[in-house]
Amino acid sequence: MIETNEYILRQLLTNLLDNAIKYTPKGGRIVLKIEPVNSSVLFEVSDTGIGIPKEHIPRIFERFYRVDPARSREMGGTGLGLPIVKHIVNLHHGLIKVESTPGIGSRFIITLPKQQPKRTT
Repeated sequence: MIETNEYILRQLLTNLLDNAIKYTPKGGRIVLKIEPVNSSVLFEVSDTGIGIPKEHIPRIFERFYRVDPARSREMGGTGLGLPIVKHIVNLHHGLIKVESTPGIGSRFIITLPKQQPKRTT
């Protein structure tokens, strides 16, 4: 179990899965893996989609950033999904890692601590 609001966790996974669905061609593969690892929980969303060019990966968590603005218009979306994911991960003192190869697919790996640090007042 993770100390979090169910809605927030659902939003994180929905945004990652929506992108995987949007950018994976018909017949492709999308995998969601969730597993406890010591004092954390690992979430992994991987796909066999179009992938993200290496030079764009550092910017994909910026609000409204689009790897290919022309493709984004035809596929929909606002450019806010991944920034929201990053914000949720940061709120939970977690980590996010992206591995992607154009034409092969992407993998988003998120590690969230099971317990949040105690706040000091």
